Amino acid sequence: MYLRPLQAALLLACPAVVFANQATENLDSVIITATRTAQTADETLASTTVITRQDIERQQAHSIQDLLRGAPGLSVSNSGGAGKATSLFLRGTESDHVLVLVDGIKVGSATAGTTAFQDIPVDLIERIEIVRGPRSSLYGSEAIGGVIQIFTRKGGRGIEPAFSIGGGSFGTYQVAGGVSGGDGQSWFSAHLSGTDTKGFNACEGKPSPGGAGCFTIEPDDDGYRNLSGTLRAGKRFNNTLEADVHWLRAKGDNEFDGTFVNESESVQHVIGGRLVALPSERWQMTLAGGQSRDESDNFKNGVLMSRFDTQRDSAAWQNDLDFSGAQTLTAGLDWQNDRVDSDTAYAVTSRDNTALFAQYRRAFGAHDAQISVRRDDNEQFGGHNTGGAAWGYAMAAGFRVTATYGTAFKAPTFNELYFPGFGNANLRPEESRSIELGIASKTDRLNWSINVYESRVDDLIAFDAAISAPNNIDEARILGLEAILTTHWQSWNIATNVTLLDPENRAAGANNAKVLPRRAERALRLAADRALGRYSLGATLLAEGPRYDDLANTRELGGFGTLDLRGEYALTNDWSLQGRIANLLDKNYQTAAFFNQPERSFFVTLRYRP
Repeated sequence: MYLRPLQAALLLACPAVVFANQATENLDSVIITATRTAQTADETLASTTVITRQDIERQQAHSIQDLLRGAPGLSVSNSGGAGKATSLFLRGTESDHVLVLVDGIKVGSATAGTTAFQDIPVDLIERIEIVRGPRSSLYGSEAIGGVIQIFTRKGGRGIEPAFSIGGGSFGTYQVAGGVSGGDGQSWFSAHLSGTDTKGFNACEGKPSPGGAGCFTIEPDDDGYRNLSGTLRAGKRFNNTLEADVHWLRAKGDNEFDGTFVNESESVQHVIGGRLVALPSERWQMTLAGGQSRDESDNFKNGVLMSRFDTQRDSAAWQNDLDFSGAQTLTAGLDWQNDRVDSDTAYAVTSRDNTALFAQYRRAFGAHDAQISVRRDDNEQFGGHNTGGAAWGYAMAAGFRVTATYGTAFKAPTFNELYFPGFGNANLRPEESRSIELGIASKTDRLNWSINVYESRVDDLIAFDAAISAPNNIDEARILGLEAILTTHWQSWNIATNVTLLDPENRAAGANNAKVLPRRAERALRLAADRALGRYSLGATLLAEGPRYDDLANTRELGGFGTLDLRGEYALTNDWSLQGRIANLLDKNYQTAAFFNQPERSFFVTLRYRP
């Protein structure tokens, strides 16, 4: 189904189609990612979803993939279960069009251009902010589809130990524990997480000739192990100076099916710090910096075949000037250096990027306005300008309308530029422009919003058979609608959302007017939860329409629906027993061709939380 402008307009006018997200739309949350400054979800003009620690535990999610499936505007593609490659497509854009931050530090592989979400355990996460829509005017390259920021546990409300242990299908065991604390002026947190699963057969590939999928047949269980930890500490001095340091290390050992490699050892490492000073009552200055590393060793039956290690060093100087409480000016400087260390010989192994950015926000009466601009100077592709503008108007009876416009870009990766025998050093950055209209309402019992948008992406990078290398040959036009509703009805907390998407390939040639691959054009998520004394019950229904796995739209993956049930019993005030049945109806489905998804499974967790 293609979503045409007329359809979008009709849907916008029809409240009967309003559905919503899992109970993650916490409208009292403080949002940081949307503007690089703290503001409540009611104030932000961006389309934002917040997933809290309480949401993670209530949903009983065991991976970021579990947690984000069905979020508004988000399609998830997974290559065979726990620990396997997981890609996120935000608002129909490419999987490398999402900028990912961990505690403010940009993460991801400089060679592949994506983030290893599958290796970051949810037990270490305090909350996740998903900002939909272009944000290059604040963050630079990659933020075409939006920004996802992961915040690790922080502490600050007295001593709070935490512990959980669980097990379930596919020989899976998980254990996590830690302690956090603080007194309002200082905070600390230390947490560990471990996972071991035997998994299942990840891939049903076809070997050469005519190969597909993983290009081999290895009908064995593909296991995964993960050992990860975080540390965080900070202190506020005399209400004029604040310091915070954080560290995350996630190590995964993965088994999968493949012709050239079938095992990998990967490490995600993030370390950073932040210093916030108040030189005056109206001036806040922030200095931040850190390093992220994506390291991968790849094996074939125990023999090392390749090594890809990338490192990102970054620093930021940001100044926020408050004028009379109704006007805020933000301006600053970003610096980033990417480096590649590999046994593959890249012609270029490092590059710098320096950027100046500014943002002006003003509230006047029922109106809110925001303007942002940025200039990036990259060692490989030169200068690039981006901008954004947003406006909101608060009407009577709790209604609010918003309109936004933004441009964004994506710099080519090291693989696209310099991989031996494959790269094209003449590639240009991918560019986009997007417009969005929204309406929302908030009352004591009912919150809902509808957003429609159009994005046009130029110079998309794709493989060009004419030169046997990547080239700027593609264009795309993406139309979308996201509708979200949360309510409380007869002791039930209900949250649902629907996403309608028309991601059309506009490239000249045979693929013109085809649907961009691995994006479902229709998605619905409905979650319901209820507390009954010491018991709590919940269910999540996820339905997604069919998608294509290739640019030519010759390989279609069928639509699917899954139903998850969950329950919890409070043994004491501090101890609880949780149980979850995933894919209750045992639906056989794939989000990437030939790569299996879990059948019906169960998991039981014993959790301590004071």
